[in-house]
Amino acid sequence: MRHTLRFATATAILSAGLSMTAHAEELVVGAFGGSFAENVKACHIAAFEKATGATVALKLGNSSQFAASIRATAGKPDMDIVYIDNALAAQTHGEKLNETIDRKKLTNAGDVIASAWGKDDSYVVAMVSATALVYNPKLVKAPPTSWLDLADPAYAGKYAIGDISGTSGLHFLLALNKIKGGTLENVDPGIEAMKPIAKGSAVLYTQADQLLSLFERQEIAIAPWYPDRAGVAIDKGLSLAVAYPKEGAVGILPAVIIPKGTAKTELAHKFLDQILSADGQGCFSERAYIGAVNTKVKLSDKVQKIVPNGETLEKAWFIDPEVIARNTANWTRRWQREVAR
Repeated sequence: MRHTLRFATATAILSAGLSMTAHAEELVVGAFGGSFAENVKACHIAAFEKATGATVALKLGNSSQFAASIRATAGKPDMDIVYIDNALAAQTHGEKLNETIDRKKLTNAGDVIASAWGKDDSYVVAMVSATALVYNPKLVKAPPTSWLDLADPAYAGKYAIGDISGTSGLHFLLALNKIKGGTLENVDPGIEAMKPIAKGSAVLYTQADQLLSLFERQEIAIAPWYPDRAGVAIDKGLSLAVAYPKEGAVGILPAVIIPKGTAKTELAHKFLDQILSADGQGCFSERAYIGAVNTKVKLSDKVQKIVPNGETLEKAWFIDPEVIARNTANWTRRWQREVAR
């Protein structure tokens, strides 16, 4: 009898466990790959899953790919919450593809800087970074000081730039354009300056961590890249350093959106709350070398040396996302026709 009772109890517990597993909600999160995804898992997903009992499935890509996916699945998204560049978030908002974020559902909304909230609360900036110059100090003895240094014959065949579909490629184009006298409404000078540089690039990379193997094998010595990715790689032993151009780095404001039409808006808000929490922000900043938007977070000295901070933050060029949203399609067509061909 006791054996029968033990068996019945064990069966009931197992059945209950299977039932809970079967009914556990799944949230599909769009995130950048590589070290960014690993830090999302450590700082955002782990605490969220523990608090809610839900599970998270990551879909990896870049901002342009996510925007394209949201457009293609308009109203019936295959992602419930997405990390995306604020310029692309502004674009999808203009196309009425973003859910309005309900701050009342976020316990940490009051701790977030006011400037982080996008137009109509259609997105929220979750962190602060930049596109700067990353180089191997073993190969580059004098740290670069300008965006124009990439055209130095000393780097011939030893550099890589991003394709315009990625944030760094667009930023490098606009930085060159500004230096050459162009404006956001006239990128002719930038396109002309970019043509020979793109032709000599080892690769036009589309995913940020494509550069890791190139730096590891010393196939490249320098690239417009992200200080946060460089910081993580430095911690893993890669010989890298970050230089902020005298003209100013180009600021990056990775944002988070909830695509319109998701059936998981409540769960998405809970995940967003974890992203914006002091714990989530602090963890991500320290692991990913990236600035926080939660005012309760204090960055360590180690992180402050790499992220845009002080003078480098003051000199950073934060481009109006509405302007980028309005012009990106045209810039991309010109890039494909005149630069990448």
